[in-house]
Amino acid sequence: MVARLVIAVTSQDIGARITTRRRVPGGFRDAVGILVSWADGVLEVRKKDGTVVTIPEESLVAAKVVPAAPPRPGRMQQ
Repeated sequence: MVARLVIAVTSQDIGARITTRRRVPGGFRDAVGILVSWADGVLEVRKKDGTVVTIPEESLVAAKVVPAAPPRPGRMQQ
């Protein structure tokens, strides 16, 4: 089975939770978070810890919108 890498996000997805895979020296890096901006060929993704990852568009090899993270065990709302 061969995985198919697709970039299925656009600037219209700002505010959505996305997952990305990008090329970096020596391999690949992943980032999951909220797409906060996409301008001048650069994406900014805010991870759940609050840090913002800056991703040059040309380094993307895969990206897609994903659902909100499920609640963590023990933190269910009543």
